Amino acid sequence: MLRGRARALWADEIRGPEIQQLILDMRDTMRAAPGVGLAAPQVGRALQLAVIEDRAEYHGKLSPEQVAARGRAPVEFYALANPEIVWRSEDNATFFEGCLSVNGFCALVPRVMQVRVKYLDAAGAPQTLEASGWHARILQHEVDHLQGTLYIDRMLSRTFTTVENLGRHWKELVAGDVIRRLR
Repeated sequence: MLRGRARALWADEIRGPEIQQLILDMRDTMRAAPGVGLAAPQVGRALQLAVIEDRAEYHGKLSPEQVAARGRAPVEFYALANPEIVWRSEDNATFFEGCLSVNGFCALVPRVMQVRVKYLDAAGAPQTLEASGWHARILQHEVDHLQGTLYIDRMLSRTFTTVENLGRHWKELVAGDVIRRLR
């Protein structure tokens, strides 16, 4: 399920009780993990559907400098169906990234810093969203899931580590420092 391209949803299908319940179930699963995004293939449904939320309380373990470097700001809960990245900035950044489907591990992943995404919202209405910083990273990660791509396909493989080791050995380093150490 994680390696296949998910099926697009019709607007009427999104508004139906089955998908509306799936959105709520995915929200609850994401929050319980806790995570900042979840795609339907991660819960066994090959559908072009994802939920995103980055609560302010998730930023508590980061220093103000780390929050600023990541461009991290709270993102209210929302669902998106059939998302398509229609524009990407040329600037990118590399940060450690994890995934609920590869639990307990993380690696440095380069991603662009800004995206524009077209999608259908939870009511089946067309929307366009521009996101930057960490929000853009989350969107790219979840859209990847809907295409059958995992962060491990994009990671700098020499940085793959457990979350425990990240906290123990890499905590104070920024991505550039890690990359320089690996050379």
